[in-house]
Amino acid sequence: MPSPDNTPGHDHHEVANLPVPFPKAPPKKPPFATLRAWWNTAWVENGVLHTMWQDVLNAPEAGLRHMAPWLRTVLMVAAVSFVALMAKAAGDVILQALHQLLTAVPEVRVGVDTSSGVSAVVDQPVRTYLTQHSAGLLVEGSTVYTLWLLTGIVGLVVGFLSRNNGVRAMWTGHGAATVWMVWTATPHTSRPVAVALTVLAWTFLSAFALRGLTLRRPAARPVKVTVRSEIHAVLLGAHAIADTQPATTSPRPSATTTGR
Repeated sequence: MPSPDNTPGHDHHEVANLPVPFPKAPPKKPPFATLRAWWNTAWVENGVLHTMWQDVLNAPEAGLRHMAPWLRTVLMVAAVSFVALMAKAAGDVILQALHQLLTAVPEVRVGVDTSSGVSAVVDQPVRTYLTQHSAGLLVEGSTVYTLWLLTGIVGLVVGFLSRNNGVRAMWTGHGAATVWMVWTATPHTSRPVAVALTVLAWTFLSAFALRGLTLRRPAARPVKVTVRSEIHAVLLGAHAIADTQPATTSPRPSATTTGR
């Protein structure tokens, strides 16, 4: 019996109905393969991260001036940011303390005789003057009086400790303003004595606030010249070579006679 495949008229296209094999998909790269390859390359010798790590290790020996520019920039930015944050925090604390101080100031009674003795000669005229001239201000007279006291205390203490010219100028202005207020608010009959006592008290305290202040010009410091021996030896050698070379003179042109 003949095979079906050899039967005349048999359809030979049945093979096309078989499933066609699809090509296999390429294997997927592991996650972060590119990043891992860059990381491994950066840590080899002369790589980016290797060089930066060497800059960090050499920073203590190189110092701030000779360290890597990128590291110096990072440190400066970090330092400025830290100082800014600390200044902001300190400023908030100082402003809060100052606000509490100024809000508690109204307990100080301006214009009322709460001092006695020699200090009352200076204190009472200042209280009276501030009471009379702070009526139209947005702050109370007691606040202005407290600020006047704080200015004098800061000028005295900081001027004694720091010897800063700006603080000395503040202390001088505070003293001049105090003398003017005492002169204005003291009765006419006792005005000279009150001003004299104020000037004496300010002069005594100025011995501490203006400590170290002098009107003499500072003595000029002698200039220190350092002579390097190797440069001196080179100069001596150059002079010696110049002395040993014979001097060359150009011959003078002979005088020509012209016939008459």
